[in-house]
Amino acid sequence: MSVTNTTRKRVTTRRLIEMKAKGTPIACLTAYDAITAGILDSAGVDVLLVGDSVGNVVQGHDTTIPVTLEHMIYHTQTVVGAVNHALIVTDMPFMSYQVSPQEAFRNAGRLMKEAGCGAVKLEGGQRVLEAVRLMTESGIPVMAHLGLTPQSIHQFGSYKERGATDEEAAQIKRDAIALEQAGAFAVVLEKVPSHLAKEVTASISIPTIGIGAGPDCDGQILVWTDMMGMSTEFRPRFVRRYAELHDVMTSAVQRYVADVRKHEFPGPEESY
Repeated sequence: MSVTNTTRKRVTTRRLIEMKAKGTPIACLTAYDAITAGILDSAGVDVLLVGDSVGNVVQGHDTTIPVTLEHMIYHTQTVVGAVNHALIVTDMPFMSYQVSPQEAFRNAGRLMKEAGCGAVKLEGGQRVLEAVRLMTESGIPVMAHLGLTPQSIHQFGSYKERGATDEEAAQIKRDAIALEQAGAFAVVLEKVPSHLAKEVTASISIPTIGIGAGPDCDGQILVWTDMMGMSTEFRPRFVRRYAELHDVMTSAVQRYVADVRKHEFPGPEESY
């Protein structure tokens, strides 16, 4: 059933916490441009993440590392103008918050002020607590990110699941609690075992947003191009493909090329 603009209210961080309390699952997707963001927003998505996955999806990089703060500001600006209801969260890119809490605070402020997002997201646990506390005390909403943290891929060495060992699982649980205490309004849990995600979700009063973390998180997020089947190569286990747009687009372009070759496009109805 579609969600009409007249029945939807603007999603806020408080609304997300209320959704957790009521047991209402939170639907999140990424967005990097106006036309896509507008479609996702009108379809009823609660949170649109302008993710640093733009480095993979739009820029064609193997990792998110090359993405800059200026890139994130630009793409957030394009999304903001097309969205009426969803909460827009912007990723803080690599090295925009790791140097010091004060620099993290300044860069988060730029994202809020120049890009117009409603919140920022950053990766990590204990090492970012001071930055999270500084931001939230100054009025910048922060979404945290635990488990597999893509900006640390060179340290991890692979995209395998995190929290599989008792020690790592215990640290993730401690980090989630500490992040809530520091003021975070939500925590993304990426590629952690389902039982661990369930335990973390029960241990904190702020929403957990899962990606490859099982069904017991308070919400779910996917990269929109993954769930729409835009790629033929990237097929991770945690992605359900709701469409096969790669095939649809390929077929449409092939028909266009054929029509041009045969002088069948444009026809009289498409000509002035």
